[in-house]
Amino acid sequence: MAPSSSASSSPLPFERPRTRMLAVASAALFLSVLVWFNYSAVLPLVVEEWGLSGTRAGIVFGAFQAGYLLAIVPAGLLVDRHSARYVVAVGATGAGLGSLAFALVADGFLVGTLFRFLAGVGMSGVYVPGMRFVADWYDPADRGRAMGIYVGTYSVGSGLTFLLSSAIASAVDWRTATRLLVVPAVVAIVYAATAEFDGTAAVSTDGGTDADADLSLSGFVADSRALFTAGFAMAMLVVMMNGLFYRGTLTFLPDMLGGFLADAAGSVRVIDPESPVAEEFDLSSYVYSGLLMVGIAGQFVGGKVSDRVSPTLGLSAVFAALCVVAVAFVPAAETGLVTLLAASAVLGFLLFALQPLYQATIAEYSPPDDRGLSYGYTYLASFGIGATGAAIAGFLLSTVGTDGTFLALAVFPATGAVLALSMARSWVS
Repeated sequence: MAPSSSASSSPLPFERPRTRMLAVASAALFLSVLVWFNYSAVLPLVVEEWGLSGTRAGIVFGAFQAGYLLAIVPAGLLVDRHSARYVVAVGATGAGLGSLAFALVADGFLVGTLFRFLAGVGMSGVYVPGMRFVADWYDPADRGRAMGIYVGTYSVGSGLTFLLSSAIASAVDWRTATRLLVVPAVVAIVYAATAEFDGTAAVSTDGGTDADADLSLSGFVADSRALFTAGFAMAMLVVMMNGLFYRGTLTFLPDMLGGFLADAAGSVRVIDPESPVAEEFDLSSYVYSGLLMVGIAGQFVGGKVSDRVSPTLGLSAVFAALCVVAVAFVPAAETGLVTLLAASAVLGFLLFALQPLYQATIAEYSPPDDRGLSYGYTYLASFGIGATGAAIAGFLLSTVGTDGTFLALAVFPATGAVLALSMARSWVS
């Protein structure tokens, strides 16, 4: 199957109707992300109150991700069969109720794990509908910019959540912080239920979906078989390469940065060693946060690039650049503080620039009627299979050290560059 396009008879890109719906989709994602990442900020307080071991704390933390991954493909199928705004409303309701119950009722490991899992299931109904909406309502010439805005909302929301949750939890307690951050989820529910937010209107003559379509297991299998053409399968491999490198690099990067910065922090006298806060100051955390903030710019630029050139060509270029950065990162980090900061900034920029590019690629290689399902598989590949990159990096660090780890991880962007280039050259369809 050749890459598909979603020509639309709706108004020109970024005029009022599309801008309004992009705002609704982004607001729903932003407000729900506050619920999603709140637990990361309050985790130390939860561990202390419940007396959790490291293993149990990790299970409670991972329960949200497990629920999200288990529900993400079914959520994509529902988006293809029903109005996207209703799927968003139901998903935001589930995420909000799960988080609220976690704050009000949970008093230990088992109950806390259950409610975090339910919140993750609900969250799966928020992200995929927004991506389908952007893919359907924006022509290829402007789709990347819209996707850059949408995924940038995720990054901004996750960063603000840590600051808000930490501040509220420090001033009051973690349960209050969690309850307060459920309020934005309620706003997201109201937005989704009342605003015009039907991502299928651009590809349907009646502005809706086929609610009578087959939702059985056999129907799901048939849709999946139709979706997985050679081109889409290749796109999934590209997404996996991104996920493996992303998780493998970022999971242990704060600790690795701490080692590189050990001498630099003292030489540049970032903070007076006699200061009362010197013991709590962690320069690597600030460098890591800066890397993530630079990534927001990367998402926007990546979206703009996909509007100017073929997304697959853009992917091949960014993957190739990431391969170079992975090989050069440790030598640059060992040279000095300036080169370490520069390498970290470039790494963050390129990592996040990939996101709108591969999402635009998925839109090109998926039929409009199955776009929700296609993004369900996309996030399963990125967040699910890609998560094994953390385990791979952990093994490499314990066996070949930091330098060897970055060299080995460079295989993923190198492979991604080759796959994306083959798609750009139309070797697959």
